[in-house]
Amino acid sequence: MSSIFDPDYFITPLSPYSHSFPDPRYAAEEGLLAYGGDLHPDRILKAYRSGIFPWYNPGDPILWWSPDPRLILYPDQLRVNRSFRRVLRNRNYTVRFDHDFPAVIAACASMPERRERGTWLTPEMQEAYTELHRRGFAHSVEVYEEGVLIGGLYGIAMGRAFFGESMFSRARDGSKIALKALSDVLRGKGYDFIDCQVVSDHLVRLGAVAVPRQRFLEELESALQSAPEVGSWSNYRWEYHDD
Repeated sequence: MSSIFDPDYFITPLSPYSHSFPDPRYAAEEGLLAYGGDLHPDRILKAYRSGIFPWYNPGDPILWWSPDPRLILYPDQLRVNRSFRRVLRNRNYTVRFDHDFPAVIAACASMPERRERGTWLTPEMQEAYTELHRRGFAHSVEVYEEGVLIGGLYGIAMGRAFFGESMFSRARDGSKIALKALSDVLRGKGYDFIDCQVVSDHLVRLGAVAVPRQRFLEELESALQSAPEVGSWSNYRWEYHDD
């Protein structure tokens, strides 16, 4: 993350009295656009509708980003290689949706590598997204093995877009199973894409693609034309079937 005092950036301070954001098209390539404001659920939803997301370290002001390029995954383009197909066929796991959102976001925050370098999932962030879950916007995918949570992910759904936030694994391929389940369910429901935010070699290997920010914003505008499906996903079901 860049410092808000970096002279190469003009970063907009957000008003505590308004949920408006500057136009993300004018952000620098790295994407740092604004700082301040709060984590009120309405502000966070406004940010995602605008192609912006919060990401900051403990002790920093809240930073708001819209990077260029943007990493997205089209639900029908997730790559499943031969070894992962064997894992999926194994069926010694159970996938559930919105079964234990607080456990998923806590697990994402407490992964060892994140504890070592600091996590953006501060208690305030966890509380904000848990409230969005209660409101029917934030959702989790959980993977269990013999009743033990071994992997999962969470994000926000609006229109035909799913904004992925974080994932975790406590056993090999735990998060990949969750991503496969999510991709299949979203494909079946007509979602356009999963927003993966910043470029990651791991997600690129799984089929995600980096697109120019302008293209992302255009696809986002189209995806948001559909009325959002707000509410619990706890009745969603998924089992792996070879395509």
